[in-house]
Amino acid sequence: MSLAEMAVIAPAPHVSPPPAEFFAQARAREESQSRLLVAFITSGLAFMIFPGTFLGVWNLLQISGRESVASISAAWLQAHGHAQVFGWVGSFILGIGFYSIPKLRGGAQGSLIGAWLCWGMWIAGAAMRWAANVYLWQWRVLVPLSATLELAAFVIFFRAVLGHRPQKTGMQKLEPWIWVVASASTGLLVVLLVNLAGCFFVAFRGSTPAFPHLFDQRYLALIAWGFLVPFVWGFSAKWLSVFLGLKPLRTSFLLVAVAINLVGLVFVLVSLTFIGSCLLVLGAALAASAIRIFELAFNEPKTRGVHTSFPFFVRLAYGWLLVAAGLGVAATRWDRSGGIWGASRHALTVGFISIMILCVGQRILPAFAGMRMLWSTKLMFLAAFLLSLGCSTRVLCEVLAYQGYAGWAWRALPLSAVTELTALTLFAINMMGTFILQPQHSVRERLVTKIAETTP
Repeated sequence: MSLAEMAVIAPAPHVSPPPAEFFAQARAREESQSRLLVAFITSGLAFMIFPGTFLGVWNLLQISGRESVASISAAWLQAHGHAQVFGWVGSFILGIGFYSIPKLRGGAQGSLIGAWLCWGMWIAGAAMRWAANVYLWQWRVLVPLSATLELAAFVIFFRAVLGHRPQKTGMQKLEPWIWVVASASTGLLVVLLVNLAGCFFVAFRGSTPAFPHLFDQRYLALIAWGFLVPFVWGFSAKWLSVFLGLKPLRTSFLLVAVAINLVGLVFVLVSLTFIGSCLLVLGAALAASAIRIFELAFNEPKTRGVHTSFPFFVRLAYGWLLVAAGLGVAATRWDRSGGIWGASRHALTVGFISIMILCVGQRILPAFAGMRMLWSTKLMFLAAFLLSLGCSTRVLCEVLAYQGYAGWAWRALPLSAVTELTALTLFAINMMGTFILQPQHSVRERLVTKIAETTP
């Protein structure tokens, strides 16, 4: 139970205050939830830096040196992607999801144990998959086992979500953003099932732990547009109107955008890639219009505790979403060597997803983890700036180099990778500094005093 929630249920002045044990138990529950969240976030940061970004930099150095993407192991490329999507982004999503479940926040011990079990299985599965792909040790056993652990962990999370019931009995329908997040959760379930099927296939029929190329391309599209993009849209619909001071959400636009995005994804998966890619552009544009991301602020943006550039980088991230979708359409017509497709995926995963995490993550996670303040707003700006710079260089040079338009672009690719690695390292340092060096205000100050201050 958060401080805000406790303020709502605080007694009226004429009612005797609850006993001290009530506040002690509430504070203990809040601390337990914060520890669980910090465990998920810290694990995600570790995957982001070492198995994810560092391996990605190493892969790009080899590709650039040999001027050929075929020179690098497909298993290593997929290990990098799996660590980023599941180890980093997946851990963040599960951690925030568990923190937000009121039933778990109510202190049910069994639910809390299940959440920690989910964390252990998820992290073990992601680490096992990365190690099997990179080192090839017993990969025919470890690859399907890793997929099984990840699916089992998500089932635990999904059951916890289903166990939540709205506390307001008069509530007739859920808010639109919840439906969008629910569609993304369904997409994640489908991704995990497809991943499980692919892992068992390569374990029994493959010569390496890498997915076959055509299967992997469809799988990546499913991850990007069936899971990651709707998740960001859903949480954008929940938070950005307040954070950026925007006008209210256009609900109908958002729901139509999700539907068009789903239809476009289906077309892509059945190899009607041009039509599907055009629909993905339309869905992305409608989602941006629904959130009003490019419209002028209606109220003052909520930038207290973060860098004042926060609204700019959030809007830039949505600009990258449109660039990624547009490059997808271009790739269906002019891609000869995977360069335009690769640039499209990078614009989406780094330009859109990663920049949104760096912006919104540093806005909400310190408060979730014990009402802390962000350690350094300057590091927040520097990380977002460097990541944007590295992404711009990577997207441009990947098209120029892979397509054979400019030989110098091969030499610029490693610089983009190092720039992005530096940016994400600064993000990790800032988050760890927040968790370790910043005090938990909900613990440091008397809980009764804080509730009294928030009660009219």
